[in-house]
Amino acid sequence: MGVVTPGTTPDSQTFRKLKFWVWFQDHTRPTDLQITLFWAGVIGFCGGLSSVAFRAATSAIHKILTGSSTPGLVETFEALPPWRRLAVPAIGGLIAGLILYFGARLRGRVTSSDYMEAVVLGDGKISTRRTLAKSLSALFSIASGGSIGREGPLVQLSSVIASSLGRLQKWSTPRLRLLVGCGAAAGIASAYNAPIAGAIFVAEIVLGSMAMEMLGPLIFSSVIATLTVRGFLGPDPLYKIPPFQLNRNWEIVPYLLLGLTAGLVAPWFIRLLNAVEDWVGRLSAPVYLKMLVGGLIVGVFAIWHPEVCGNGSSTVSGILRGEWLWQALAVILILKIFATAATFGSGAVGGVFTPTLFIGASLGFLFGTGAQKVTDLPINPSAFALVGMGAFLAAATHAPIMAIVMIFEMTLDYQIILPLMLACVVGYYTSVSIEKRSIYAEALKRKGAGDYRKQLTELHVRDLMKPQPLTISATAGFSEIGQKFIATRFNYLYVTDRDRFLGAVSLHDIKNFLNTPELAKVVIAGDILRDHFPFVSPDASLTEALERFSQHDGERLPVVSRANGQRLVGSVSKTDVILALAGSNIGSATVGEPQTS
Repeated sequence: MGVVTPGTTPDSQTFRKLKFWVWFQDHTRPTDLQITLFWAGVIGFCGGLSSVAFRAATSAIHKILTGSSTPGLVETFEALPPWRRLAVPAIGGLIAGLILYFGARLRGRVTSSDYMEAVVLGDGKISTRRTLAKSLSALFSIASGGSIGREGPLVQLSSVIASSLGRLQKWSTPRLRLLVGCGAAAGIASAYNAPIAGAIFVAEIVLGSMAMEMLGPLIFSSVIATLTVRGFLGPDPLYKIPPFQLNRNWEIVPYLLLGLTAGLVAPWFIRLLNAVEDWVGRLSAPVYLKMLVGGLIVGVFAIWHPEVCGNGSSTVSGILRGEWLWQALAVILILKIFATAATFGSGAVGGVFTPTLFIGASLGFLFGTGAQKVTDLPINPSAFALVGMGAFLAAATHAPIMAIVMIFEMTLDYQIILPLMLACVVGYYTSVSIEKRSIYAEALKRKGAGDYRKQLTELHVRDLMKPQPLTISATAGFSEIGQKFIATRFNYLYVTDRDRFLGAVSLHDIKNFLNTPELAKVVIAGDILRDHFPFVSPDASLTEALERFSQHDGERLPVVSRANGQRLVGSVSKTDVILALAGSNIGSATVGEPQTS
């Protein structure tokens, strides 16, 4: 680097820029967390746009496969002749399988193609090409009537956008993992019009931390994604329900029993999905044949009951409006469970989140109808269907807070909140007493979630530091100091002598010279450096680093190796340390929306 001699007078342009930069820092001082929040909003907006585009693409492919422009899958299949009800899911499964088969051969520098693996198990880097292949496969599975939800690919697309932005910006691993999580939150929020639940889903299930440093960006991203989708599709809640009212306190008892029932049934649903997936995984047939058979199974059921097709959203709306007889619904519930297991187990890309809501709504409606007949009480089965959705979701995901918030956001009915809270908590505690694994846990167990959790707890400063920080020499003149500050947003420049750390110059320590050019003419970095500036060792633990940050008002600390004569080897961000410490608390069963491949 060049050294400016003390006799050089800083030019007026540098003075003006430096004055503005000092004023800007005094009045705004954007921190790393604030900048992270900004990028979370960008990711939320892009995630919302990708959600709208995916829905439009699904409708277009659905029209190509069925020849119908009817938006609802169930309504379309009801109008098809029996042979086409059988053929469309099979053809869609075959095409989706072929896309996966050839897409699996795509190899790039980034190995992960799954957002939950990138966030919970990896470094936040997701393969763009393989993700696009999986999303294209999901388009055909969903558009052809596969019994699977679209939330999986929506989350995947938002996450890969976040990962791509992060790699372009060269974010650190903890921040990249957080912002990929923001993409996941945006995907969930845009799928269900539920911004709070989207943020809590990722915080509670994926990242395993409710620390505000993580939750804040997740909420911001979810809100922006939801507003974006509402701008295109409208602000209406996902499900419109009749008015509900809890007249007497004792009426809460049947809802408690419903929560208990959901908690007893959910573990068997989890075990069924895992068993089918394991059994199909042991077969040596290529994935496109497996998905062809999965589509055929759905098609066979659809010949008699088209309601098994799709994620079940339209049927859930009918259940909540009380349009179903319990005898017909009982049959469809059984077929839907097996159709979901066949689609999911065959390797289709998507989510089981919405089918889980379908099972919960059906279970609640049947329970409410039974309670009505047995007790002869004024019970509304549709209200039980709504509570059943939340209770079964809480029992299956082991995330009761997320389930409570999501049902409330999807319906915007505050009156249902008391029985919903009770049933969700009872369902959760009942389920975990029978099955310790959630509906997502098996996928992470195979990928080694426990191993990565151990890696997080063993991180040191050297694992998070950025090498080659911006430095100046002790003889650098005021002009060079000013130009370096203008070129970066940091408040401190590190002063070195042949890589030996001497101290730091503060942006605010040079304010006295901005109005006195005659002094600036002779001042050098060695005159104004802080020689007792705090630093941290590369071998220090993250807890030690955070303690050192408590004694420093800056966003970064220099990393100095004492073993090499106080050599400056890098710098570490306070935000990265906080995010890494929060991530090390991830539980062994926390994961994200399953993405089968």
